[in-house]
Amino acid sequence: MMKTKMTMSKSARHLLLAASMAAFALPVTLSLAPSASAAQSAHHIERTVDGKVVNKADSPLGGSVVYLKDTRTLSIKTYICDDAGHFRFGQLSQNSDYELWAESNGVKSNTKSISSFDDRNSYYFTLTVASK
Repeated sequence: MMKTKMTMSKSARHLLLAASMAAFALPVTLSLAPSASAAQSAHHIERTVDGKVVNKADSPLGGSVVYLKDTRTLSIKTYICDDAGHFRFGQLSQNSDYELWAESNGVKSNTKSISSFDDRNSYYFTLTVASK
């Protein structure tokens, strides 16, 4: 009986090795995917800002317009207060700084700031608009 020695070319051995490694790496990669996305969603907590707009006598100024400026993108959101002077902004990024102010009858309140370094998730501000 004659024995034959089977030999593979160098490129065939490399191809076989690469295929074996890929088959082993795929389950490992798939098992890591859920935990990576879970970690990402845990860090994606959004902020909320609410409060009220009042005059110097602490009376609510319904119909006032509250402005929220994202200082990174320079986009501005607005909110028209209800009759009790309340406003609310939701779904704000933790990675942005914000400026907040109110206007009523052409008069502006002082500007409040929210820093991306502040780790709170909710803020409450009373914005006072002094009459002319």
